[in-house]
Amino acid sequence: MPISVRLERRIRRDFVEPGSAVEIMRRLDELPSAAGYDTDQFAGERLQAAIVLLAEGSVRQFDDAVRLALRDWRDLLVAAELAEEGWPDRLQAELGPAVP
Repeated sequence: MPISVRLERRIRRDFVEPGSAVEIMRRLDELPSAAGYDTDQFAGERLQAAIVLLAEGSVRQFDDAVRLALRDWRDLLVAAELAEEGWPDRLQAELGPAVP
């Protein structure tokens, strides 16, 4: 599953160092195969956005969020405040409306 338009927009906004946004998107794209389990889950916007939100534009924090995701994706969602039933509203607040 490709990275959503609104998540790509957020990545480009947050990761401003030359080449960093492209690298972050490449790594997110490779995450499902790196996970080794539940590849569909790791290809979804919710988990990808959780990683990006926790990273706050820092490659080091991105690495930390990826490690958390690989250890337990549920802990990642809790840390990014995307575990509760209102998570779609939080995503919309952070990323803007979904683009079809």
